[in-house]
Amino acid sequence: MRHANGAERPVAAVPRWILWLLAAALVAQLAGRSAQHPQLPSAADLPPAPNANALRAASLAEPAALARLAMVWLQAFDSRGDNVIPYQRLDYVRLIDWLRAILALDPRSDYPLFAAARVYAENPDPDKMRRVLDFIAAEFAADPDRRWPALAHAALLAKHRLNDLALARRYAAMLERLTSDESVPLWARQMEVFILEDMNELEAAKVMLGGLLATGRIRDPGERRFLEARLGELERRIAEAAKRGNR
Repeated sequence: MRHANGAERPVAAVPRWILWLLAAALVAQLAGRSAQHPQLPSAADLPPAPNANALRAASLAEPAALARLAMVWLQAFDSRGDNVIPYQRLDYVRLIDWLRAILALDPRSDYPLFAAARVYAENPDPDKMRRVLDFIAAEFAADPDRRWPALAHAALLAKHRLNDLALARRYAAMLERLTSDESVPLWARQMEVFILEDMNELEAAKVMLGGLLATGRIRDPGERRFLEARLGELERRIAEAAKRGNR
């Protein structure tokens, strides 16, 4: 940038609010250039997402700030007067591309996956819901100890909204297998046991729970007592089922 006398002015000397305006304008320009169907109803369609490199170039060395700005823009995109149920009408392929690009811009942000799990996955269209849940599962694997809340919510949606216990179990198994931080709560790490019970896979639940107790990973005495009591309850139910089968 040049002063009136022609001297170069460092970017650091430019007021920050001007840089944000430039970044916001560039994000909008990238999205606008990508749009292929300008005549479609604005409430229904999202322009194709720029790739993460394009967003990074637009960030002016502030990727986390631009990621937040892009998420605000994304969530406000379809807030229009003619759109009674905004997010449910979006093109979910494009929506997920936006979420993926924003998350790549700032991988430590919880915002994109939180919005995916708590907003965009809450869709009555099962195909759209599954797309979002699969996106969450794929991104969870890149940073399990930070991203577990989104996958735990995805498992609950698979179980209670999709009534897909097999899918819920797959997500729960990922939580148990891939998380290692002790701050991840017990209920999240043991979701698979409870889902196996719902599937009436009592023997599998017993084996998994017994194996977990045997590893010594459960150090908290209260948690250990709870799981031991749960194991005892499983053994009681299995014994009762065996008796009924022998009658």
